[in-house]
Amino acid sequence: MVSVDEKLSELNISSSNSDNEIDDDDKIDKIIDEDDLKFENESKQRKDALEHIKNTYGLTEIPDSNIDILPADDELTSDIPLNSEFIDLIHLKISSLENLRLERFLSLQSINLRDNLIKSLNSLKNLNSKTKLNLKELDFYDNRIKHISSHINEFINLENLDLSFNNIKHIKNIENLIKLENLYFVQNKISKIENIESLINLKNLEFGGNKIEIIENLDNLINLKQLWLGQNKISKLQGLDMLNNLRILSIQSNKIEKIEGLNNLTNLEELYLSHNKISKIEGLNNLKNLQVLDLTSNSISQIENMENLTNLTDFWCSYNKINDYNNIHNGLKTCINLETVYFEGNPVQLNDPTMYRTKIRLCFGKSLQKIDALYVNTGKMV
Repeated sequence: MVSVDEKLSELNISSSNSDNEIDDDDKIDKIIDEDDLKFENESKQRKDALEHIKNTYGLTEIPDSNIDILPADDELTSDIPLNSEFIDLIHLKISSLENLRLERFLSLQSINLRDNLIKSLNSLKNLNSKTKLNLKELDFYDNRIKHISSHINEFINLENLDLSFNNIKHIKNIENLIKLENLYFVQNKISKIENIESLINLKNLEFGGNKIEIIENLDNLINLKQLWLGQNKISKLQGLDMLNNLRILSIQSNKIEKIEGLNNLTNLEELYLSHNKISKIEGLNNLKNLQVLDLTSNSISQIENMENLTNLTDFWCSYNKINDYNNIHNGLKTCINLETVYFEGNPVQLNDPTMYRTKIRLCFGKSLQKIDALYVNTGKMV
């Protein structure tokens, strides 16, 4: 297949903004549309083949009642007052922004088009210049976007941008959004953290469900409080040294083998490392403000190196290799504020299911309230 770069070269894209030229985003969208059309043609051929088989062998099929696409025209916004500050058009199967004529709304602060079929954001260029300055939130969660239009960079006062559950491969065209506080790229096809160094006001950054292998390019994000990197391909904890204000770090379902690189995260309150390849508890000595530690589904056999975690309230260690009640007691005896523990799926529970809860209770003080989602005193589910 010819690459996008080769196709762009064939189209002789220049950086000129002349009114007589189509801008780069339009050309990229055209390339994407051509690829989609090719896919649709191939799909039609498969559909024709299936139809032939059905007619030949008398097979039946259930019609899909969800294939209709609602026309994305101004009728969808006809009842919305032109001075509205918020537009919410959710789950309407809108496939195009252009015909919504959003440029009519001059006071917009938030555009929410979640759960639609939008492929391109290029029509955002048609918004009034005042609107571009006023806009605080763009939400395109769960669409079919592949390319971040360069016109996104014009919304310089944007605070919230959600492009989760799309088909984006590269982070770009957001460098000017220096007032962003919340940025969501959950469930895309991103393999590299890049082009976010200028977003120094970010407080919440979510990259869960991508193809990221290395934690990098985060040093400038000194105001970041939440970082979500679950379900990626990360094998090493690194690149976090400058995130002193981080409160929540989630790197669940990756390939982490060692707890390290966390010494500077002294304000961290919640750490989620479940479903990794960790065999030893270590590297937590400086996390004195930690309240929640999730080590579920790893390969840990000993509770150790947790003496400084005196503010810990929740310790989740299910489905590991813990087999000694004395080790549980001694390893957590300084965690005097523990309220919830999870040890189900460990040998201590599997080998002694009858006495398990009683013995766990004896390991802790009166602060313990829940064991494996059951209240200690009532036995009821949380």
